[in-house]
Amino acid sequence: QVELVESGGGLVQPGGSLRLSCAARGIIFMFNTASWYRQGPGKEREWVAAVTNSGLRNYADSVKGRFTISRDNSKNTVYLQMNSLKPEDTGVYYCKTSKSGVDYWGKGTLVTVSS
Repeated sequence: QVELVESGGGLVQPGGSLRLSCAARGIIFMFNTASWYRQGPGKEREWVAAVTNSGLRNYADSVKGRFTISRDNSKNTVYLQMNSLKPEDTGVYYCKTSKSGVDYWGKGTLVTVSS
């Protein structure tokens, strides 16, 4: 059974930083692409960043230069380091991976950027 568990969300002031974690059980991140998505209030879920099994990283234009996705294979965990946070970064952040054509999602962690 595959399970993804996100953590690290919270309330932060504009310009601040947070690091999100996504721990996986039942699947090995290093063999699959892992992605972060987010859904802001009243908005559609959008893709934020991804790291492939070969280590290639990609980012949405809205977060490029501010967010960094990384993977710790020893802990089977993917991270999203978020710097220079803006109010528009507010939302629930989800971790996603896929295996054999099936998508697996975590339940999300809430990030609120507000003064």
